[in-house]
Amino acid sequence: MFEPFQYEFFVRGIIAGALVGALCGLVGVYIVLRKMAYIGHGLAHAIFGGAVVSYVMAINFYVGASLWGFLSAVLISLASRKRQISNDAAIGIVTTASFALGIAIISRYKSFTRSFDAALFGNILGITNGDLIAIAVVALLCSLIMFFWYKRFLFLIFDEEVARVYRLPVTIIDTIFSLILAATVVVSIQILGVTLIAAAVVIPPVTARLLSNNFHKVIFISVALGSLYSVAGMYLSYYFDISSGAAIVLFATFWFLCVSGYSWLRNR
Repeated sequence: MFEPFQYEFFVRGIIAGALVGALCGLVGVYIVLRKMAYIGHGLAHAIFGGAVVSYVMAINFYVGASLWGFLSAVLISLASRKRQISNDAAIGIVTTASFALGIAIISRYKSFTRSFDAALFGNILGITNGDLIAIAVVALLCSLIMFFWYKRFLFLIFDEEVARVYRLPVTIIDTIFSLILAATVVVSIQILGVTLIAAAVVIPPVTARLLSNNFHKVIFISVALGSLYSVAGMYLSYYFDISSGAAIVLFATFWFLCVSGYSWLRNR
């Protein structure tokens, strides 16, 4: 039962997965309530372009990808504020353009040899001590900001117009949340890859919402589920010899279906 824990890379992966899962669960509650579930998936594709640019310009991945992701999130926020452009349309335009730029750069530089399989599908077993420190720092900073600005974020989610009437700095709050979201996606890419991040951001809060109508409880349940899904998925991936990112998402989906069935029966 404890065989996987004799490997240092597995222990690092478990810790990183638990931190990223909890962070995605926390941020995901606000994303789902704002009806922007697609943004996690979109930003992951946008950051792929930033990762390619970072590699070509010899910039640290976390620095380059974070700046690129933050810029993409801000552009999405600004574009979606125009009444003629919906959130989904803004996300689609910005993120697909960024992803296409990354592909164009790869095709232009024939000497580009780095494999981006890990970025696309995740490589949790390749987590280094440096990556673990970066994930822990991002998780701590994002959690602190969301804790101290809890009421502001909550106000903005449920009634942005009233928040403006009460003279809350809506633009600043939106910008800070964009930075938190970009940082979350950047550290999550190492664990889940570009293709699976949306599930990690959406499934825990949606499942938590089925279990409770209380906002505070939804947050705590979502954080706990996000961390649990990552740890259990990692453990299962070791024994079934499958991709850790896929195992995490499949495990989360299985329990979402179970909770959905329980919720349906309860309502009946």
